[in-house]
Amino acid sequence: MDKIIERLSPLTEASFYILLSLRKPMHGYGIIKAVEEMTNGRLHLAAGTLYGALQNLQKYECIELYSFDKANKKKKEYVITDSGTKLLNYEIVRLENMIRHAKGYDMK
Repeated sequence: MDKIIERLSPLTEASFYILLSLRKPMHGYGIIKAVEEMTNGRLHLAAGTLYGALQNLQKYECIELYSFDKANKKKKEYVITDSGTKLLNYEIVRLENMIRHAKGYDMK
């Protein structure tokens, strides 16, 4: 198993949706809005959760800095890396397997 997958799987729900949103470059506020939209408002990322997850995902090279506005240091855009895509795809398969097993479970 890949070391990044071994270290980070299972992803938190926040990290999963952050990686999913970063298939195109996006800054923090854009990520928050994208996640809210994807989850129909069910998941709202607080700034601390978002930036903690971004820092962790960047540490493991699952995302990278895409652009940086020198005039406004808070305007950083991030994008998913190949390692992040591999992790995200692994998680999608893992979750699909869980759902398949749950649907086959007799709830009696």
